[in-house]
Amino acid sequence: MELKQEKKVNTNQKLDGILGILKGSFQKYSMYFFLAIIMIAFQIMTDGVLLKPLNITNIILQNSYILILAIGMVILIILGDIDLSVGSIAAFIGALSAIFTIKMGMSTPLAIVLCLLIGIAIGAFQGFWVAFVKVPAFIATLAGMLIFRGLTIVALDGKSLAPFPGSFQQISSGFLPDISSGGGLHLVSLIVGIITACLFVWFSFRNRQKKATYGFPLESKALFYTKIVLVIAMLGWFTYIMASYEGFPNVLIILAVLIMVYRFVTNKTTVGRYVYATGGNEKAAALSGIKTKQIKFIMFMNMGLLSSIAGIIFSARLNAATATAGNGFELDAIAACYIGGASAYGGVGTVLGAIIGGLVMGVLNNGMSLMGIGVDWQQAIKGMVLLLAVAFDIYNKNKGK
Repeated sequence: MELKQEKKVNTNQKLDGILGILKGSFQKYSMYFFLAIIMIAFQIMTDGVLLKPLNITNIILQNSYILILAIGMVILIILGDIDLSVGSIAAFIGALSAIFTIKMGMSTPLAIVLCLLIGIAIGAFQGFWVAFVKVPAFIATLAGMLIFRGLTIVALDGKSLAPFPGSFQQISSGFLPDISSGGGLHLVSLIVGIITACLFVWFSFRNRQKKATYGFPLESKALFYTKIVLVIAMLGWFTYIMASYEGFPNVLIILAVLIMVYRFVTNKTTVGRYVYATGGNEKAAALSGIKTKQIKFIMFMNMGLLSSIAGIIFSARLNAATATAGNGFELDAIAACYIGGASAYGGVGTVLGAIIGGLVMGVLNNGMSLMGIGVDWQQAIKGMVLLLAVAFDIYNKNKGK
């Protein structure tokens, strides 16, 4: 009798442990689950069109510039600031890139370098007002939104400028070259996918070993290996899907590099720690010796750089520079950050979270378009999803505490 009771207790303890792990994982990765749910739902409702290779490529191309903006925006939100001018800066840089390449006949690499430098200068201009003059970021960047939208109209004389040279268009519409000239799977994309999976496994084990060495708490082995298996499975599926079409788009490679660089900067460098410290408590950070003004100034310069990259990619995809380009980009980037778990009070947020938030919005847009839902209802549904997603994330985090 006692043995039966002991076995029952042990079974209950194991079940409680498993449920605890699942609950903790759900709280930590709630937005990942949410993204998976809406993808499955739209895959069913669109009769399998959502996850076809051509449509996945379209989702990447349609949302790449928003995801790039979200990377810079989440860093500013962590700092407790915001940038409302990113859409106007993207439009202005797009106009300059068209003037440089189409009107002046400048080579594509030189035009890109000049556009990026101008974007950094614009970010420095706005960062100066926010960091050193103490103008609230909302006001300074609202002014920037008006200034650079007006300058875009002046630069283009209210007209569209097109087409771009073929080499410029390849930034957004091109794909990785393949080593085989025949049909079948795209071999270069398969190799890139395999290398990415191997690097992920290596870094995962390396980070776990480092945490163990320094005595940091570790997630259970079951959860650790489950996560690795799931990520490798997703990478394998995604690589196969893309390789069965035309391979990885150039813009996806640009986006992947930016994600890796900024994730490393925010998680592993002194600058990243300074950003979180400044956003968490600026006065305390300043008293501890962190140059908070310089950090803010540099991050606004960074936002100008990323806005330039987004503007170049958007113009290349549109194959034209227009005065209305970039309208609403700032709202989509901000929404992506908040859906991805960033806090409106600063100090909280991640680059990966912002990317997941941007993908949630992108899949919603694409799925509703495939279903024939009008733009009016799309806006209303996106607004409700934004509200519910953020409320759900906050509820999970509070419950976890």
